[in-house]
Amino acid sequence: MTNDQLNERLARLKSGDKSALEDIYNELSTPIFTIALRITQNRPLAEEATQDVFVKLFRSPPEKTLSNPRAYIFKVARNAALDALKNNPSHENTDDHTEIPAPQSGDHSEVAEALASLPEEQRSIVTLHINAGLKFREIAEITGTPLGTVLWRYNKAISKLRDILNGGTL
Repeated sequence: MTNDQLNERLARLKSGDKSALEDIYNELSTPIFTIALRITQNRPLAEEATQDVFVKLFRSPPEKTLSNPRAYIFKVARNAALDALKNNPSHENTDDHTEIPAPQSGDHSEVAEALASLPEEQRSIVTLHINAGLKFREIAEITGTPLGTVLWRYNKAISKLRDILNGGTL
């Protein structure tokens, strides 16, 4: 879904068309859930955060046309996941990564485990870039982090993932 199509759906939602939320949900629920899961490291918290995103969109869609509605929605998703962690501290920093499902195509459990080993700030950037398809400039805006820092963290994360997947330790 392009930004124009997404803005059109958000405008329809603002005017009371509930089917617009269904369209947005069908398009973005999987990447939003993936981002929430990578941040929270916990399936129930990720599900809660994903639900919170769509409840927020339903209750208060953006007032105006957004220049990048996709980035806006993923910022809401990231914040919902971080809020879920804050509100449920017993789930934070768990060593049990069995909650994180491997991607459905092939056996990528090593990749999921390696990704889970990254610090949250690096894991978040990698996930927003790869799963949400956001540009580094958009990630910098979403996270409130300077672009150079986002690029540095991403490169550091990719290097660490490469080392782990090439036989290094977690």
